[in-house]
Amino acid sequence: MSDFPFHTAETAPEASKPLIERSIATFGRLPGLHSVMAESPELLETYQTAHALFQKTSFNAEELTVVWQTINVENECHYCVPAHTGIAHMMKVDPAIIDALRDETPLADPKLEALRSFTLSVVRDRGFLSDATVSAFLEAGYTRKNMLEVVLGYSQKIMSNYVNHMAQTPVDEPFQKFAWTRSK
Repeated sequence: MSDFPFHTAETAPEASKPLIERSIATFGRLPGLHSVMAESPELLETYQTAHALFQKTSFNAEELTVVWQTINVENECHYCVPAHTGIAHMMKVDPAIIDALRDETPLADPKLEALRSFTLSVVRDRGFLSDATVSAFLEAGYTRKNMLEVVLGYSQKIMSNYVNHMAQTPVDEPFQKFAWTRSK
């Protein structure tokens, strides 16, 4: 049973209050994940920074979504899969990509599938990548910089996925229609 507090701007530790204000300004509301993370201002600030930096990488909206959702699904995050489904729709990502990621089926675009496969290898193999994995990724048109950008995305997702597991964060109302459980 989770007994994590879900903070508001009024109940959060003093150092988290400006971070909560930033979340509300960015998203128009306080995401449940951020209300839990507010218990640790250092974690919330790190998460917000990692999120902003990952969005600045060379990845486009589809590629960001591939990295985020591949990790969310692999980690079975009940909160992040629906949230990033909604975010992907807002980012105008092709619904076929969104569905394939949620359903763990191959992506039609070979380059995006290479990104998905590489990301899975990073997660499952904890960064111990085979030469074949690296070669396939590079041959698909990605770079060593992209390899490091996947690590950044994974760093962000570890924070959110694990906090949501520990806190049993309820899915935010706007994303409840995208509820998800692993089918395999």
